[in-house]
Amino acid sequence: MLVACHGGARVGAQRPTPAAPARAQAARVEVREIVVAAPREAIDPRFSTVDAAIEEAIGTGKMPGCVVVVGRHDEVLLRRAYGSKALVPEQVPMTLDTVFDLASLTKPVATATSVMILVERGRIDLDAPAARYVPELARLPAFTVRQLLVHTSGLPAATPVSDYALDRGALMQRLGQLTLKHQPGERFLYTDVGFVVLEEIVRRRSGRDLATFTREEIFEPLGMSETGFLPGPALRARAAPTEQREGAWMQGDVHDPRAFALHGVAGHAGVFSTADDLSRYARAMLAKGVIDGARVLSEKTFDAFVARRETSSGGRALGWDKDSRFASHRSALLSPRAFGHGGFTGTAMWIDPGKDLFVVFLSNRVHPDGKGAVNPLVAQVATLAIDGVEVKTGIDVLRAESFERLRGSRVGLVTNASARAKDGTSTIDAMKSAPGVTLAAIFTPEHGLEAAREGKIADGTHGGVPVYSLYGERMSPTASTLDGIDTIVFDLQDAGARFYTYASTMKLAMKVAAERRIRFVVLDRPNPIGGVDVEGPVLEPTGFVNHHALPVRHGMTMGELAGLFAADDRIDVRLEVVRMQGWRRRDYFDRTGLTWVSPSPNLRTVEEVVLYPAIALLEGTNVSVGRGTSTPFEILGAPFIDGEALAKKLESLAPEGVAFEPVTFTPSSAVHKGKKCGGVRVRVTDRARFAPVRTGVAIAIALRELHPNEWDVDHVDRLLASKAATAAIREGKSVAAVEATWVAALPAFEAKRSRFLLYP
Repeated sequence: MLVACHGGARVGAQRPTPAAPARAQAARVEVREIVVAAPREAIDPRFSTVDAAIEEAIGTGKMPGCVVVVGRHDEVLLRRAYGSKALVPEQVPMTLDTVFDLASLTKPVATATSVMILVERGRIDLDAPAARYVPELARLPAFTVRQLLVHTSGLPAATPVSDYALDRGALMQRLGQLTLKHQPGERFLYTDVGFVVLEEIVRRRSGRDLATFTREEIFEPLGMSETGFLPGPALRARAAPTEQREGAWMQGDVHDPRAFALHGVAGHAGVFSTADDLSRYARAMLAKGVIDGARVLSEKTFDAFVARRETSSGGRALGWDKDSRFASHRSALLSPRAFGHGGFTGTAMWIDPGKDLFVVFLSNRVHPDGKGAVNPLVAQVATLAIDGVEVKTGIDVLRAESFERLRGSRVGLVTNASARAKDGTSTIDAMKSAPGVTLAAIFTPEHGLEAAREGKIADGTHGGVPVYSLYGERMSPTASTLDGIDTIVFDLQDAGARFYTYASTMKLAMKVAAERRIRFVVLDRPNPIGGVDVEGPVLEPTGFVNHHALPVRHGMTMGELAGLFAADDRIDVRLEVVRMQGWRRRDYFDRTGLTWVSPSPNLRTVEEVVLYPAIALLEGTNVSVGRGTSTPFEILGAPFIDGEALAKKLESLAPEGVAFEPVTFTPSSAVHKGKKCGGVRVRVTDRARFAPVRTGVAIAIALRELHPNEWDVDHVDRLLASKAATAAIREGKSVAAVEATWVAALPAFEAKRSRFLLYP
């Protein structure tokens, strides 16, 4: 954290030794004109506002320069160097490989991570008194390892620099004679001293000094080859200078005076790193402790590591900030799951599992005279970066345009609770308050306006506006319901599978709009399972559910489907699609930054939507797909199924990117209501390899083999909608043989589909 207890350091160019005390000394520094001159990667227009904010900060002397990296667990979105690495004695451009003194980022990245590794190995108990591991502290009121990590131990922020010139044992003796500032656990007090104690605990419980332990257990496994304490000559040469000590510039020597006195290795400061290396750490944390197959923390330990704990200053995690009053560099757009930290030299990192996003900001803001300031800039950069990568749906774009394209219209809105703007405002409420727009009627699809009901839906009202059901006595708008309406606006969240009925509702509404010469406007939304992959048989339309010649997984948005429907069925409609901004075809919903709102009662999470095309294929048969449980479409079973046998059989069929485990459950509704079912829990392990239709077919083949008399194979065709594929399953053919019945038709569909795609 960027706090005053690190201030005033002057670090020289020589290696710290016990004979080289860390005393502050004033330095006369000539500050040259600051210019923005650093090599850039290709400009991404999504981040133009980030560039402008940083260039303004450099121009006003907040820092000489910085390196910023923004990314997700599996990709880097922004990687850019700005300004200068050094201003004096000569100006040097900032580069992407600049090495930075991380200052207090050392606390979570090195020390706290080390503690959690030893907790996982049973070498440290978080709730044990620290004196169990450092007996020199025994005379103090007992504080725990956990309290050290969240800064509630009562230890002071710092002690005299002279204490740190002692050897480690003598330093612990000195700390054991302190008077606590408050009783352990009583309140939050940010303390470097507590992390010096944690460093000593790591050293004694591991038998290795912190520099060695972190190199061997964290940095090398994560591929962070340019991270560590005491950088060597090559890294020192690339380091950003900070201030002066005794007339020499610090470059590769730790800025913090106490860490300097401890020979450059301390629990609270001392690590040097690059933005690329910290990005690898952040990506590992977004993946719950693993990157490229190298795991440093188990998922369980990771969850404990970053869980929020309330303190007198707000939320903290074990070594991390969450939302405490110290988090002045936290963006308001980060989710509640985000955790981060900063360093006095001008460094910060925020990692947000809720948005699958990280922001690394590294500067040497203390160069050349210690007067820079970057905390508000870090928060601003994070906010602008998040805004740049998050998707803006059709309703967001429409609002940004002040509804200009609908001005003067009387609108009939086809929608439900899933249709919300980025800030959570429902499309209904946004339309009601839209300038120059009259919301004359609301039409609701299957599951009703609240997206929470099964069966037929009745008409009603909402805030004085009539609500007409399109899943009851009528399936499309009628003349009487459209009286006086000149524009139909469609805004519904689809599930990405052909048998999800909202696309069918849209096509019927388009046909009515064409007949009545009414404009039809689609407010587009992401396909929640991505817009790249196409899979499954292309059906011959047979009715409301199987309504169009689409494969099971079509990889299109509602706006794109509208264009295809109009062309295929020759619907002469005045179609207009309000396109999204920022959506990429490869992005699943949880990569958009949007909040998932269930479009129907049994698609409560993105994971359930990902599994939906696989598990729902079996819904027409006599198995439960988890309706009436807490995990619909994540489990499948029936009273006659042996879950262990089914899981074992599915493992032998080896569908990629998915795992199965035996379960028992009793659904409270739908198929097998109130009956104990055996079955499997299905978990996607790799979305890139997961093929939902192939997985559904594998389950069907396994059920046919294990339960030839009990399982109703014929009804799999209700949603698979392929006589040839159903016959192949009935005959016990392989997954590949079943797939062969439809693959020949996919290239023609993909060629046609390509004409209607709206996004890269």
